[in-house]
Amino acid sequence: MKIIKPKALQPGDTIAIVAPASNLKADYLARGIAEIERLGFRVRHEDGILSKDRYTAGSDKRRTEELMNAFTDETVRAVWAARGGYGAMRLFDLLDPERLRPHPKIFIGYSDLTALHLLLFNRFGWVTFHGPMAAKDLAGGEPAYDRDSLLRALTGSDAIGTIGRNPLEVLHSGNSVKVNGRLIGGCLSLISATMGTEAEIDTRDAILFLEDTGTKPFALDRMLQQLRLSGKFDEVRGIVFGEMTDCMQHPDQGYTLQQVLADCTAGLGVPVLFGLPSGHSPIGNLTLPLGVQATLLPGERRLAIDEAGVSGS
Repeated sequence: MKIIKPKALQPGDTIAIVAPASNLKADYLARGIAEIERLGFRVRHEDGILSKDRYTAGSDKRRTEELMNAFTDETVRAVWAARGGYGAMRLFDLLDPERLRPHPKIFIGYSDLTALHLLLFNRFGWVTFHGPMAAKDLAGGEPAYDRDSLLRALTGSDAIGTIGRNPLEVLHSGNSVKVNGRLIGGCLSLISATMGTEAEIDTRDAILFLEDTGTKPFALDRMLQQLRLSGKFDEVRGIVFGEMTDCMQHPDQGYTLQQVLADCTAGLGVPVLFGLPSGHSPIGNLTLPLGVQATLLPGERRLAIDEAGVSGS
């Protein structure tokens, strides 16, 4: 597969905020817009972005048209998800691949947007970005998101290098000092939900990033068993977990989440690390380019991004 990188953002570029999943609050959207403008970019969104239809931001048709318009509008340089929740998978059959194909752009979000990250990579080979959302993390300003990793990922033409300020926790050191592979992944619940669809994850020769929030350990165990039994760990190069915020049975459960994750990934012979703050992380949400080459360094307890996530303008 040919990997296609979007063009780098430049100061003053226009960003379209979209809501492909759950509905959002006007005040959160306003704060997110103000933060993106503070970073030096222009912002636009469609009038219907605050729509509500049950648990989604308006009808499937509205959300599909909004997403298609953002990608095909030549004045827009990046497409930024307002929030996650639920609804992105409902758009799979409605998105027009032939209209989208000529318009690779920065697409950023996490949680439910994992489904679209996987779909866009499988269909087109596009590099997309697992990072803070406009009406959530950016609405909180810093330190809810990591400004440095965001701007390096979206505007830099050089290899990003080591990412994250704090060392990760080693669950398994593996058989190598370091491992290289294509960085892919996102929210574990969505990776599980898209199995058997066009967006099913391809983990061959990959550094697999997995994160989630508010999911009980037995449910994480079940989803990891699904990945293992379906062969998704057979050719993986390494695994790095997020912070897995609030993933506990109860405070007195008598075991740690790390013990559960280590047990589920035992015997693979690859490094498995824990604690990367990207996605459902309340502080310092990192931006990760998905689809690029990365290196997992268990000895240094670090993840490094070996190339830029964007191409020159």
